[in-house]
Amino acid sequence: MKTLAKLAFMLSLLLLPFTVHAEGKFINPVTDVCWSCLFPIHIGGGNVTPGRNDFIKYKKKLLCHCQGDLVGVPVAFWEPTRLIDVTRTPYKLMGLGGISIGKPGLNRGGVKSTTPEIESSSFYHVHYYQFPILSLLDLGIEFVCEDRLSLDIGYMSEFDPFWGGDRWNTIINPEIILFTNPLAHAACVVDCGFSSFQKPLDRLFWCAGCQGSLYPLTGHVSQHIGGIQASSLLAYRMLAKLHNWHVLQVFEEDSYCESHSSYRIKKSAYKTQLTYPIAQTKGPCNALGRSDLLWGVGKSFPYGGEDFVYLIWTKKHCCLDPYKIAKKVAARS
Repeated sequence: MKTLAKLAFMLSLLLLPFTVHAEGKFINPVTDVCWSCLFPIHIGGGNVTPGRNDFIKYKKKLLCHCQGDLVGVPVAFWEPTRLIDVTRTPYKLMGLGGISIGKPGLNRGGVKSTTPEIESSSFYHVHYYQFPILSLLDLGIEFVCEDRLSLDIGYMSEFDPFWGGDRWNTIINPEIILFTNPLAHAACVVDCGFSSFQKPLDRLFWCAGCQGSLYPLTGHVSQHIGGIQASSLLAYRMLAKLHNWHVLQVFEEDSYCESHSSYRIKKSAYKTQLTYPIAQTKGPCNALGRSDLLWGVGKSFPYGGEDFVYLIWTKKHCCLDPYKIAKKVAARS
């Protein structure tokens, strides 16, 4: 399966020249990925990439010990592992070249109001993909514990009755009531400031920084300011929703052996990068909640620039085994 996924990925790269004028796009790992977002890299708790700062401050730790008597060196870095589509058209997979796998029907999304007297709202569908680029490219760095998941579609909002139903979400997530009051919204102003300086506040898990409130976890954006603002908010909601379902796992600050699921999203474990309609190829990638005025100006436009694809960077920890590294290098030499 992994080999087939790699073949499909490489085939998509060959087809890139024939899909550039279509709505949607296959990611080109050379031109569409901001590879500087891999940094900073921490080894033994120390930053080995000067000039690159991180959300997390690590303690000095020269060795790590995991199950199986593994003793190694603790390493932390950022890895691109997921894609998230935010689209107006149901069943249209923007991150896979804009292909459609079903009839849109009547459940289309988009901005609901544009009159000055009425505040605009919007609704979008969201698609979530497992997209471990480092593994798909087969760069020969398996020992650096990149994500070994296969290329796959993990979620489509068209099949989720709760994505379009705010009332149903109140039933399954009653905490929404606590986070839709003025005091909770006021706290998000603080989160906006910290997130814009690349320091999202994990304690304010109900906030999406400058994009507003994470709740409810639906496709409805009650205050639509622009396509970038609305789409990035829904990408954050998608991550929060999957944490709510215990699908996603993250590493704790001092854990280098195993990731853990958490009911609440850990915002500092993620960065986002816009890859469509205009790829954000110059760093830094964005902390969850960072003001889109700092990175999204000119990235959205009418007729072809109103659907969005985000590459999700995840903070990865691992206990680097020197013996395994030497064995891999010897096998490839």
